[in-house]
Amino acid sequence: MTTQIPEKKKSGGIRDLGKMFGNGQSTGRQFGILGALVVIVVFFEIMTGGKTLDPVNLINLVNQNTYVLILAIGMVMVIIAGHIDLSVGSVAAVVGIVVAQAMTQWNMPWPLAVVLGLVLGAVIGAWQGWWVAYVGVPAFIVTLAGMLIFRGLNQFIGNANTIPVPDGFTYIGGGFLPEWGPDTGFNNSTLLLGLIIVIAIVLIEVRTRRNQTKMGSEKAPLWVSVFKVIVLGAVVIYFTFVFAGGRVGTSFPVAGVILGVLIILYSFVTRSTIFGRHIYAVGGNWHAAELSGVKIKRINFFVMMNMSVLAALAGMISVARSVSSGPQDGLGWELDAIAAVFIGGAAVSGGIGTVAGSIVGGLVIAVLNNGLQLLGVTTDKVQIIKGLVLLIAVGIDVYSKRRGGPSLIGRMFGGGKKQEADALGADQPAVAPSDDSAEASSRSLTN
Repeated sequence: MTTQIPEKKKSGGIRDLGKMFGNGQSTGRQFGILGALVVIVVFFEIMTGGKTLDPVNLINLVNQNTYVLILAIGMVMVIIAGHIDLSVGSVAAVVGIVVAQAMTQWNMPWPLAVVLGLVLGAVIGAWQGWWVAYVGVPAFIVTLAGMLIFRGLNQFIGNANTIPVPDGFTYIGGGFLPEWGPDTGFNNSTLLLGLIIVIAIVLIEVRTRRNQTKMGSEKAPLWVSVFKVIVLGAVVIYFTFVFAGGRVGTSFPVAGVILGVLIILYSFVTRSTIFGRHIYAVGGNWHAAELSGVKIKRINFFVMMNMSVLAALAGMISVARSVSSGPQDGLGWELDAIAAVFIGGAAVSGGIGTVAGSIVGGLVIAVLNNGLQLLGVTTDKVQIIKGLVLLIAVGIDVYSKRRGGPSLIGRMFGGGKKQEADALGADQPAVAPSDDSAEASSRSLTN
């Protein structure tokens, strides 16, 4: 008599590793692109003779790419909902020029000018959201028009001139965490930040396992949690000392802190709130979501408005870093943001994607840009390589699915359809596959 090994046991190790970066939920796409990011970093670290992970280069990497990562946070929500926003670069530019003029010509204090910029971003987002949600014009058309309108307004308001900004304002884009306390040879603020992050990683993992035990849900073995905490803690500690031990007068950038807060906030919103579940539901099957009681117009409106608010913030941070606002601000930003989201695992058809995956996708683009520049590759070739990376990342996965076999994600987690469903399950909460399943969707959305 032969004993059959249950499917769960055969693939348990692979599935457990897949859960490592998902707090008990498999996030296969993030796991794969994260591995690709590590490979790219190691490759450029070797090819550049150690320049990639040099403190000065890492600080520049964060400062130069914060705006893309902030845009990616908003863009992934737009794409999950089944839309696209082509206007983010132009919105960032027009907000930047208005804020710069408010400070230089109207003598507005820079904190008040930041509030003005966020309010202006919300107004622009409400305008575009109204056309998309309540008039029914496709977001592609609305934001394409917005790209032209707000680019023209940027040049009209600034008269195609460059407008400098005061020194206090530059702190949000080019400032660093302050120094305090005894002389340790490192920036104490950065050391403290690293310690807080490590403690947070431990507490979050403990809380996650405790909640899974109370709810009786399946959880990864203890060794997976321990290994996860050790790996993430080691990475945080390493980069903490790299940033803290950089050139005198530098430390972890303030823009990076702003980005970190946004990642935490929006990860919570998309994964742990009813509003976040409704965004996935609208993108997965809007008709089923509507039958389930989801207020689709409200979701679409706020998703578009939120994108413009984040674009306004990204524009102000960029202006603060460059110490001036000009007619060339924001050019091509929407393309980098969209590429980051799709490289990070979002589905073209909507309903799938995560904030963390989009951040990793944005980091892939950032490291590619930075590494190729360090190697002396010209700008035209950098653009070609970035385009090929985006095309290959999305194209291979789509092609594999169309052939009826598991996608790259499925193969990475064992090659079977069950493993693929496990790997992608966390990316698709409350998405109904067809109109016939509206009743089932209704139950999941209200839980």
